Amino acid sequence: MPSLSGRIKRTIGTTFAVAGLLSVGFLAGSLHSATSAQSPDPDVVGVISEVYNLMQTQGINPVDPNIALEGALTGMLDTLDDPFSGYMTPEDFAMANDEFEGEIQGIGVVIRTLEDTGEVQVVSVLDGSPAKTAGVHNGDIFHAINGELASEMSQDELAGRVRGPEGTDVTITFSRDGELIDMVITRARITIPNIESRVVGENTGYIRLNQFSARAREELDAALAGLDINSRDGLIFDLRDNPGGLLSSAVSVGSAFVEDGPIVTEWFGENEQTVFNADGSYAGITVPIVVLVNEGSASASELISAAMQDTGAATIVGERTFGKGTVQTWHELSNGGGLRLTIARWISPSGRWIHERGVVPDTLVMWNPSGIEGERDPQLDYAIGVIEDQALEAATQ
Repeated sequence: MPSLSGRIKRTIGTTFAVAGLLSVGFLAGSLHSATSAQSPDPDVVGVISEVYNLMQTQGINPVDPNIALEGALTGMLDTLDDPFSGYMTPEDFAMANDEFEGEIQGIGVVIRTLEDTGEVQVVSVLDGSPAKTAGVHNGDIFHAINGELASEMSQDELAGRVRGPEGTDVTITFSRDGELIDMVITRARITIPNIESRVVGENTGYIRLNQFSARAREELDAALAGLDINSRDGLIFDLRDNPGGLLSSAVSVGSAFVEDGPIVTEWFGENEQTVFNADGSYAGITVPIVVLVNEGSASASELISAAMQDTGAATIVGERTFGKGTVQTWHELSNGGGLRLTIARWISPSGRWIHERGVVPDTLVMWNPSGIEGERDPQLDYAIGVIEDQALEAATQ
């Protein structure tokens, strides 16, 4: 299996908005230094330098070098027309790295950009977060932040305005069912518990993974051991609202469930590809497995769901997933900022590219948590039923 070590951080996920926002993204490796990048076309550099010098020497308006730089970088990346590539300011880059360590400062929501309208939507709201307390709902659309229209911001720019030091306030106007709702939300420092485990139903192990962080496999192994999973009737692996994370983590977690063969393939075009096989750390789970997903399950979550579905390792239950089938690298720039750049598609073991399609569960079970079900979780209830039915069938044979 190819190594994911080195200085390249590769992600498959969305944007987290906890400190500000968590976004859907899939990242691979560790940080890549800007100095190792190929030198740009000298004509391009020359023109950029020429324009900047003219602004400084002949323009009547003062030029802030940092603002000019950020504008140039943002403009160049906008030409890619890719919501998952973008420039991050030094502040945003530092906060984004903190998110992968499980601690953030912000309001506590997961966001995405809607392909058809370009609007930024709340995918999910973290329990116990300032956003939850303020009454933010899944599906809310950002209309304005501190009076500035969200329609004039990229997803990264919006996330940067929502983020901020704990204890400070941000005024956000959301659009919900055609109505504009103003909320003043006090930002907080939020530590995200990455894994939860317990016994549900009669004798079913339940594990929820919130993000594919560097320690996700270590935490998964501890949860499996704590449940003594092979003494249970089955395992429910909950990836709902998991926005993704590190590619290395996804391959490692996938290897717990898939004994051998490919977990994922990176496709770079022109027949160039890299196959990541199971790494030999199979967890030896002998009981039935159900994976729970929803539209907030993105990228690395989709990779795992697709791999387990393709190999028959699990039954997938819930709603169609987000539909992010690309891989990004993060490059640390010399000014302390960062570049997030899409470098590849990821392909499932059976050859599927789920981008903008998502993973379709084996059984669709719809659920609106803010709807009439109240405290009930029909997706979890259904998964428990699947496990218990299989246990009963096995006992009667």
